[in-house]
Amino acid sequence: MHVLVLAGTTEARRLAELLVAELPDGAKVTSSLAGRVASPKLSPGEVRVGGFGGAEGLAEWLRTHQVDALIDATHPFAETISFNAATAAAAAHVPLLALRRPGWVPGGGDDWHPVDSLAGAARALPALGQRVFLTTGRMGLAAFAGLDDLWFLMRSVDAPEPPHPARMEVLLDRGPFALDGERELIRRHRIDVVVTKDSGGAATAPKLAAAREARIPVIVVRRPPVPEGITVAGTPGLAVAWLREHLRSQA
Repeated sequence: MHVLVLAGTTEARRLAELLVAELPDGAKVTSSLAGRVASPKLSPGEVRVGGFGGAEGLAEWLRTHQVDALIDATHPFAETISFNAATAAAAAHVPLLALRRPGWVPGGGDDWHPVDSLAGAARALPALGQRVFLTTGRMGLAAFAGLDDLWFLMRSVDAPEPPHPARMEVLLDRGPFALDGERELIRRHRIDVVVTKDSGGAATAPKLAAAREARIPVIVVRRPPVPEGITVAGTPGLAVAWLREHLRSQA
């Protein structure tokens, strides 16, 4: 048994832990990282770093390494690799599951402004605030590069590269983040609007609670859809249950 996990998230690491602990002796778990983070947290089992060369390259890797199941546990916004995974799994006749943490849901007191893209977030910003807490990661900063009248606090794991906003302070940090810390960031930097992707999960959710308490708006970029026809699990435990069912059906 060989399981390939397209990784890079907290859920992917937890899934690898469960698989290594619970799969039968002799089973192999490989976690694949895209290599965009300089010092990633590594998962149990085997780890490979780097791309596959698109859907065709991934399909060939699945065949060559005799992969029995593919689990896409990448970030909810890793749209390209998710569609490549769907294409490759179909070509190689390998069962595919998408592991996706549930998205966030606004509650009482939230002032959320949903948009479909980073470009949409940039268009909405000038009407909502002047001092921006930008938590969408270092990729895609070009969408905000022309907003010279706004000031940005940009948080990411690794330092960004141009193009990016001219008036920007960079905060290098990795979640999980605590509510007290998010409150202090908003207070100290006089933040009046937050921009985030709907990543879901608890690790970065405290910024939403801090924004609610401060009564400031939040621009939320909606997730891209999971490829049509792909089974989705919301937790690593459910992903393991799916894999067990697959093993039983193959017995």
